[in-house]
Amino acid sequence: MADQTTASATTTAAATEPTTLWVERTGTRAYTGRSSRGAEVLIASQGVPGAFTPGELLKIALAGCSGLSADFPLSRKLGDAFDATIRVSGDADRDNEVYPQLDEVFELDLSELDEEARERLLVTVQRAIDKVCTVGRTLKAGAKVTLTFDIDAIDA
Repeated sequence: MADQTTASATTTAAATEPTTLWVERTGTRAYTGRSSRGAEVLIASQGVPGAFTPGELLKIALAGCSGLSADFPLSRKLGDAFDATIRVSGDADRDNEVYPQLDEVFELDLSELDEEARERLLVTVQRAIDKVCTVGRTLKAGAKVTLTFDIDAIDA
């Protein structure tokens, strides 16, 4: 019992600590993104097998945030085993190096619900996403981004 209590306390403490994020250069135009929770993602130029571009990660972050934000209202209505796919797209404006528009398509099977129940659920899901999807809210609001340099700080 003591082992379970200690493990639970350790898990709770780790969950409350802020996650540290960083990227490390692994080659020419190739980086590995890391988190203090042990997650990794490969980041590289377009066309590199097994790696995401930064723009692709932005789009995936948006779709993932929408999905996580919608998960509770959807599971309450559809049950825990519902299937969902969120496709996200948007072409870059290479002259200005921005994505002027990102489009999400939330694919759900709502065939077991009548039209009124579908509409209510979709309104609830949209409200949930608008309220708690931090990535979407940040993109819509615009974010101040700062960059500083820590010169000669890399351990050799």
